[in-house]
Amino acid sequence: MFERLRNVFYRLLENELIRRIVKNAGYLFSATGISAAMSMFQSILAGRMLGPANFGILGTITTFTSVVNRFASFRMNELVVRYVGNYQEKQDYKRAAAVFKTASLLEILGSLVAFLLIWLLAPIGSRIFTHQENLARWFVLYGSIVLVNMIYESATGLLQIFDRFRTIAMITAIQSTTTLLLIIVIYIFHPEQSLTYIILAYMSGKIVGALSVTFSALLQATKAWGRSWWKTPLGLLRSERRSLLTFAFSTNISSTVSLIAKDSDVLWVSSFLGTTAAGYYKVAIAISNLLQLPISPLPKATYPELTREIARRNWTNVRYILKQGSRLAGLYSLPMSAGLLIFGKWIITILYGGVFIPAYAPLMLLLIGFTFANIFYWNRVALLALARPVFPTIINFSGMIMKVAIILMFSKFLSPLFFAGLLSGYYLYTVGIAVMRVFSDVKRRDTSPDVI
Repeated sequence: MFERLRNVFYRLLENELIRRIVKNAGYLFSATGISAAMSMFQSILAGRMLGPANFGILGTITTFTSVVNRFASFRMNELVVRYVGNYQEKQDYKRAAAVFKTASLLEILGSLVAFLLIWLLAPIGSRIFTHQENLARWFVLYGSIVLVNMIYESATGLLQIFDRFRTIAMITAIQSTTTLLLIIVIYIFHPEQSLTYIILAYMSGKIVGALSVTFSALLQATKAWGRSWWKTPLGLLRSERRSLLTFAFSTNISSTVSLIAKDSDVLWVSSFLGTTAAGYYKVAIAISNLLQLPISPLPKATYPELTREIARRNWTNVRYILKQGSRLAGLYSLPMSAGLLIFGKWIITILYGGVFIPAYAPLMLLLIGFTFANIFYWNRVALLALARPVFPTIINFSGMIMKVAIILMFSKFLSPLFFAGLLSGYYLYTVGIAVMRVFSDVKRRDTSPDVI
């Protein structure tokens, strides 16, 4: 059996494109794996120090900031990869620099708006999601990290374009190490004030990561386009302005929809069921992240390759990347899901303690949706590379409407298990339709070269 799996893996790596994707994903995974292990250890220490209720409060504060930040974000890393990558391929370096400059300016504006929203909404968020108005100041304090992340997404996209995945990996590892070391110190010396110090530890890691990525990207921009790249006139993009804005706003709307539908589940659970239930749900999410460990870097590594092959109209390679990518993801996802199904209760008990056993049931339902999304991890980046940024927004929006409607209709029957089932259903619906659209689009463009 082992020999058969190894032969399948080697066959998957016969193509240079897949080898390059795996290599770049490997850089990210080396950091993601280390980071995930550290994050898991952080989560374990925090959960043991805080208990279910306060652990739920921590998850609520961090999720709230992430939700508001992404609400004002334009996912500039995707825009940078799509357009800077296209202009670099055409050796139009001035327009490439102009796109990066535009993306950075828009992201700075979005960060300022995000912090203003966090500051204004903190009292409401504290009251609704933690049921404790005195925690509003912690929402604002933790939310201040968005000001450090001013061009983080644009910077990450630029590093991806120039294959600086090793740099991203190193920074990710340094960020996680910083946070973990601080939490260990808290665990040893200040467990009685754990919530306060843990929030500060999370902030410190985020600040180190954001500043490092930003500095590395600015160095790369200078190396690629010269010291005066930031003086590139934005007027060079006049003819592409509509396309750029459409892409930016559609990805922003898509991100906002995703926030409501899937990325803010901890807030939904905390609001309807309380912080203790949110603590259980946060543990279920944390354990399910083991399923996503080696898969999460693949979209970032696959997106630039798809963008290049689509620009060259090499549809055979595009199909190959998609199919082999799914096979690679399935080789890990299916056995890991089975392992978590069998040993899930044991893992939760050993890592977090028996008090968190109620997290097992929602974990089982989450595995269904997460496994499906893993196997077709490329669904969104493929649509972006095909210049279809609006389509996933429409699908995600319809999925969001259905999910929110179900929550409101069955509010008397809600539980962590109910929310886990809804999230899996959302993944099955949105990812499934996106995958069908990708293959349909590729087939149509291959058979009709004039189709855009």
